[in-house]
Amino acid sequence: MDKLRITGGQVLNGEMNVSGAKNAALPELCAALLTSDAVTLRNVPKLQDIATMSKLIRHMGVEVHQPEAGVVQLCAQALARTEAPYDLVKTMRASVLVLGPLLARFGQARVSLPGGCAIGSRPVDQHIKGLQAMGAVIEVQHGYMVASLAPGLKRLRGAHITTDMVTVTGTENFMMAACLAEGETVLENAAQEPEIPDLAELLIAMGARINGHGTSKIRIQGVERLHGADHHVVADRIEAGTFLCAVAATGGDVILRNARADHLEAVIEKLQAAGASIESGDSFIRIRSQGRLKAQSFRTTEYPGFPTDMQAQFMALNCVATGASKVTETIFENRFMHVNELVRLGAHIQIDGKVAMVEGVPSLSGATVMATDLRASASLVIAGLVAQGETVVDRIYHLDRGYDHMEAKLRALGADIERIS
Repeated sequence: MDKLRITGGQVLNGEMNVSGAKNAALPELCAALLTSDAVTLRNVPKLQDIATMSKLIRHMGVEVHQPEAGVVQLCAQALARTEAPYDLVKTMRASVLVLGPLLARFGQARVSLPGGCAIGSRPVDQHIKGLQAMGAVIEVQHGYMVASLAPGLKRLRGAHITTDMVTVTGTENFMMAACLAEGETVLENAAQEPEIPDLAELLIAMGARINGHGTSKIRIQGVERLHGADHHVVADRIEAGTFLCAVAATGGDVILRNARADHLEAVIEKLQAAGASIESGDSFIRIRSQGRLKAQSFRTTEYPGFPTDMQAQFMALNCVATGASKVTETIFENRFMHVNELVRLGAHIQIDGKVAMVEGVPSLSGATVMATDLRASASLVIAGLVAQGETVVDRIYHLDRGYDHMEAKLRALGADIERIS
C-alpha cells in the first residue's frame, strides 16, 4: 500500500496546471449512455474514480478509448447489460449516476447502492423519489435499486421535482434522465455547483434543451434522441483550492494555470482575510503568502457558500495560523475524522458536535498519520508540508481517488515529498 513521505518546511514557488474536475468528469462519462453516437471528453483527470467509472460503463458494453492523456472517447451504441454490480461501485458513490441515463434510454436499470468515503450518510432516496415522479418503478432488493418504466410507458415523462435537500448527484441524475423524457421537467432546489452547468453544457452540445443550469431552478424540455459531442471538462475547483491552502500554509508564490477564481469565491475571500495576496485572470490564480496567517472561522454550506470539500484543507491552515477559529460542518455529519490525525501532528483542536474549535500553534511536528477519506488526505498533506521533520501519510489510495499526481505537482513547486510503497 502506497504512502507519502513528506519533510516539512519548504516554501512553495512556481506554476502548476489544475486538472479537470473529477466531479464533472464522472457524470459526463455517464452522459455517454444517453446516445448511440460517439462522445469525446477532454481534460479528463487521471484518477482512481475515473478509472472505476470507466471500468463500470465498459462492463455495461460502452466502448472506452483513451487515444492520448486527458482524452476519453466513448460510444454506447450497443449495451450488453444495464447493471452496475456491487464489486464495481462499492468504492464510489458517483456510481448512482448511471441510474438516470439507463432508465431514460433503455427503460431499465439494476444499480447497486453506492459506496465511497465514510464521511456520513448520503441517502439515495431523493434519486428514487425524483425518478418515480418521472414514471419509474424502483424497488430496493438485496442491496440493489431495480428500476423499470411504469406499465404503459415507453419513456420517462417530464415532472416537477422538488428535492428535500440540495443534492448534486440527484440534480445530475434528474437532468440527464429528463433530456430523453417526454415533455418538460422542472427541477426546484437544484444544486448550483459549477459541475452542474458543465454537465448541462455537454448535454446541450449533445442536443438537449436545458435552461437555468447554474441556478436553483432548471428546466429541461425532453427530446427524442441525443447525438455525439466533443467537450472540455471544467477545471477542478477543489484541487485549485487545496493548492491555494497549501501555499497559504507554507508560504511562497504560486500561479495556478487553468484555474477558475469565480468558482472559488468563498475560499478566496477567507484566504485574503487571513492575509494571503491573491490575484486572478480568466484562467489563472496567483497566491502569495508570507509568515503565519490569521485564523479564519467558516461554515460549510451548499454552493456558492464555503464548500464542505475544502473544510479539512482550510482547517489544516488554521492549525498553524495565529489566533483561534471555529469551523462548522453542516453538510456531512462525520467529516471531522481528520481531526485526530492533525492532533497527532501537534494541532490543538476540540470538537463539539458539528463544530471544531481550532487554536493555532506556531508549528506542527512530523509523525505517521492515516488518511480516512479523500479530503482528509489532502489536509494531512498540507499539515505535513509545514510540520517540522518527517510526516508519513498512510492509506493514500483515498488521495488517488481525487487528486491527479498530487505529490508530483507539489514536488515541482519545491516540496520535499515522495511516494513510497
